[in-house]
Amino acid sequence: MVKKKNEKLLAALRQFVRTKGSDYLRDDNVSSIGIGYKVVDGKPTDEVAVQFTVKEKAAPEQLESLGTRLLPESVAVDGVTVPTDVLQRDYKVNFQVVPERASGDRKVRLDPVAPGASVGNVKVAAGTIGCIVYDRADGTPYVLSNWHVLHGPHGEIGDTVVQPGPHDDNRADRNRLGRLVRSHLGAAGDCAIATVENRAFVSEILDLGVALDRIGEPELGDKVVKSGRTTGVTHGVVRRVDAIVKLDYGGAAGVKEIGCFEIGPDPARPGPGGEISTGGDSGAVWVFKAGNGKTTRTMAGLHFGGEAAGGGEEHALACLPQSVFEKLDITLHPPKPEAVAAAERTGFAPGFLGVDAGLPVLGAEARADAVTLDGSEVLDYTHFSLAMSKSRRFAFWVAWNIDGRTLKTLNRSGIPFVLDPRIPAEYQVGDELYRDNRLDRGHLARRADLLWGTKSEAARANTDSFYFTNITPQMDDFNQSARRGLWGLLEEAVLADVEVDDLRVSVYGGPVFQADDRVFRGVRLPREFWKVIAFVEKGALKARAFVLTQNLNQLESLELDEFRVYQVRLAEVEARCGFSFPESLRAADAFVVPEAVEERRPLDSLESIVW
Repeated sequence: MVKKKNEKLLAALRQFVRTKGSDYLRDDNVSSIGIGYKVVDGKPTDEVAVQFTVKEKAAPEQLESLGTRLLPESVAVDGVTVPTDVLQRDYKVNFQVVPERASGDRKVRLDPVAPGASVGNVKVAAGTIGCIVYDRADGTPYVLSNWHVLHGPHGEIGDTVVQPGPHDDNRADRNRLGRLVRSHLGAAGDCAIATVENRAFVSEILDLGVALDRIGEPELGDKVVKSGRTTGVTHGVVRRVDAIVKLDYGGAAGVKEIGCFEIGPDPARPGPGGEISTGGDSGAVWVFKAGNGKTTRTMAGLHFGGEAAGGGEEHALACLPQSVFEKLDITLHPPKPEAVAAAERTGFAPGFLGVDAGLPVLGAEARADAVTLDGSEVLDYTHFSLAMSKSRRFAFWVAWNIDGRTLKTLNRSGIPFVLDPRIPAEYQVGDELYRDNRLDRGHLARRADLLWGTKSEAARANTDSFYFTNITPQMDDFNQSARRGLWGLLEEAVLADVEVDDLRVSVYGGPVFQADDRVFRGVRLPREFWKVIAFVEKGALKARAFVLTQNLNQLESLELDEFRVYQVRLAEVEARCGFSFPESLRAADAFVVPEAVEERRPLDSLESIVW
């Protein structure tokens, strides 16, 4: 480790490299600049120096013929003269394909996926999964690797990422891991992240057996270890820090300057064939070792390159974790569920359809009866919002958004129905109503409608849908008996039968509270429900309203009357429920209702709906 007395000098040198380094790298022969211990007669001393590496080392009189210039023997930093050091060394990124495919678990399809295994963009050969990381904002899990592994010179955001990489197994459909989400190639590093979809994952790194829980900053002399696709577990020592290296990535990317540090082989733990890394190891993480030689849980760096052929002694390059994590907006720690839920409950999005389609506004009577949270009657959940009645203990309305492009299929197993702890339990109806009878806990905002977005986002919506605030009592074959399930298929029907712009739909629904609703176990049971579906077709906002009646008179004798679904005007829903829809929705309702009540007929099929 660097002695404390050098800390001030190292800070000044770090600033020197960051501000002046690019000037030196304009020389084509200079491959990097960094901070290390000066090397004398092939052995490192304890004198800190500004180290330059060059592709070809030559006598001063030969420099002009090489198109290069003499590097300074020392530099002045904050009034202190610091010696320089010039080493012959060139670098390459470590994604080149090795001549032979070796066998082993690292190069086959894994489920669960593990760090240390083969991975790659479908347009790239193969690299290494470094570790599992999480989105800082929503907790989505990702695999971390390099830009040149997950993105590459011919890739783009959204590309398919496979595990193992295409070089190890070219069956892309079978091996799909997820998609490229974010990437960066530049001063902050060579880094990228991809989703993990329909595959399990573990955080423990193959053959190291540790899951990272913190990031660190390397210092000269630190011992580190990595687990890569090609060379497996190799041990190293940090030889240069705060370096900037110049690499040619080819294609449109071209030559880039990457902030990094350099690692040399640990002479006490030589790697196979003396290698510390080789093609296919890119993306592996370097992990700090403790004084007793044990592997810690602290990340030292993200491996991205090594020495080029004829480029000098064995060395590896790694990006600094802090820069990578800041640039990609990731963390090693999955957010606590309650913290994520609180932060991410943004609720119904009024502009979701690209036009204004806001929330219902309660009338004076309903507003006086509404449950409030932080002064508002609107309660937000993941992808939906609602307003609760104190007296009826059910929602006045629930509004939810559906993104048909990113819908997920998630299991509901093990998710309990629970009271929302944010509001008093006395204003909610819980399990006491549903025991030992034919009443089901019926979702107002359908669970299946809410499962969209990222996998973690959909999972939160799945859980949120089970709050009793989103539940009303419904007969046990409510959806099945409602004209062969018509009520439960309204959302699918609009997506199937209408050219909905962007496959996005907003839905509003709830019970109709009536004074003569049947009382059961001290609770008035709504016998009617309403639903409004809003969508944009060819740039025009449309809104369609429906009412469903269920007969609850035979609740105790277990006889079930038929459910009837009617298409109505939004104005009828407003009159029945004591609230008003936004003017934009009212104007978007062009349905014509027969004037004579006897002419109104319940819908008998989805084809009867006037979209």
